Amino acid sequence: MRKKIVAGNWKMNTTVAEGVELAKAIVAKVNEVPAGVTLIVAPPFTHLTSVAEVLKDSAVMLSAQNCADQPKGAYTGEVAASMLKGIGCAYTILGHSERREYYGENSEKLEKKMALALESGLRVIYCVGEKLNEREEGKHFDVVSEQISSVLFGLTRAEIKRIVVAYEPVWAIGTGVTATAEQAQEMHAFIRQTISAHFGEETGEAMSILYGGSCKPSNAQELFACPDIDGGLIGGASLKADDFIAIAKS
Repeated sequence: MRKKIVAGNWKMNTTVAEGVELAKAIVAKVNEVPAGVTLIVAPPFTHLTSVAEVLKDSAVMLSAQNCADQPKGAYTGEVAASMLKGIGCAYTILGHSERREYYGENSEKLEKKMALALESGLRVIYCVGEKLNEREEGKHFDVVSEQISSVLFGLTRAEIKRIVVAYEPVWAIGTGVTATAEQAQEMHAFIRQTISAHFGEETGEAMSILYGGSCKPSNAQELFACPDIDGGLIGGASLKADDFIAIAKS
């Protein structure tokens, strides 16, 4: 059985105090979530220590939203993977479309981040996905294939087991537009086939692949019913405990 995961990416939202209250509200409702579903929250860097304290005796896991591509040193404003592990993070998100688009993160940079995250003992939620023009031009499979091969194919079989892939059609993030269940399933199946072709079918079948494009309580059940969708990387809906838990219950 593949691990079912619902991860909340808070992005640059909430103050520390608001984040602590949100974490407390999620922890208070975690017993409503079906057994076998892993909940993860990814607050801003400033919140991590405080939220870690809230989560410490709960089943909810802590993730960072990013990490540096260097292990330590004179890199003002950066946060090392080892620092994140040291304050209780189990995961970090890497390759989110907003990091790729706004901060120019390319495969070379993401390879470095991936290596450091894994070396530090973190698991990684690795994001892939195409822009609207790439889908309209029929290039969506090529784009996602390149994002996978350039960053993940250098990993060992032991390392790939610590990766969760999140497919986020960039055209569906924050737009209110959602890929149809058929579109999402098609790409998730393609991602699984791509992993299986390189690392073996057993590894591909065991990998959790999440959908990350405007997933909300109203569409989560349809998406999660697809055979290759193992959960969601949730943006805006993760900022309300009731919505986040409702998605997890789906």
